[in-house]
Amino acid sequence: MTTLVLAAHGSRDPRFAATMERITHGVRTRLPGVDVRLGYLDLNSPSVADVLTACTGRVMVAPLLLSNAFHSKVDLPAIVSDACAANPDIEVRQLPPLGDDPRIVSALIGRLDQAGIRATDGVVLTAVGSSDPTADEAVRGRAAELAVRLRTPLVQTVFATRLGQDHSNLHQSLRSLRRGGARRVVVSPYFLSAGLLTERVDAAVDHLAPGSLIAGPIGAHPDLIDVVCDRFRDATMATPAPFSAFR
Repeated sequence: MTTLVLAAHGSRDPRFAATMERITHGVRTRLPGVDVRLGYLDLNSPSVADVLTACTGRVMVAPLLLSNAFHSKVDLPAIVSDACAANPDIEVRQLPPLGDDPRIVSALIGRLDQAGIRATDGVVLTAVGSSDPTADEAVRGRAAELAVRLRTPLVQTVFATRLGQDHSNLHQSLRSLRRGGARRVVVSPYFLSAGLLTERVDAAVDHLAPGSLIAGPIGAHPDLIDVVCDRFRDATMATPAPFSAFR
């Protein structure tokens, strides 16, 4: 039996942990018979390290992360490596982050539909923003996919950690949407959960573009649950080499 450990970022905002619990519940429901556990990289408990310490046998670690940036490239692999060194009873493989699966864009569209998006709306895709330029470029790629799926050129990307002085970057994106013919702005959070950063963007949009629509974050959307479960199944079925090769 292979244990599935869901590795979430962590947040002081209680909504984040509640959302991760809903995601975990959704995964457990879809994977009956699989031992599914939740751990956090920071700020919440149990930590991923503590969860791995309590595991035995084969373990898949699935990052509940959208971008392939520091936490998935450096932070989590180090935690996994340390856990394997400290616990000889486990063999661990880390799965890739979630954001490159097209079903994540489907989840974004689902939240936009729930919010009441119209064909004449312009969309602001909001994301955290990273010091890793490839991660930011990947977010822009998701925005481009979203534009294709929505059949509109009216999609802009804004990073919550780089709104600009007096929200100048956000203002520029809103202005581009208006010039393109958008009659209303809809915010599409490329976030798993609501929190301080989403509220920061929402407040700025409300100030600069009153009457804008705010879609919900991805959360425990069925498409996200599908991505996690399918990757776990695919990895367990397509791993001919000993798990120790992935430690």
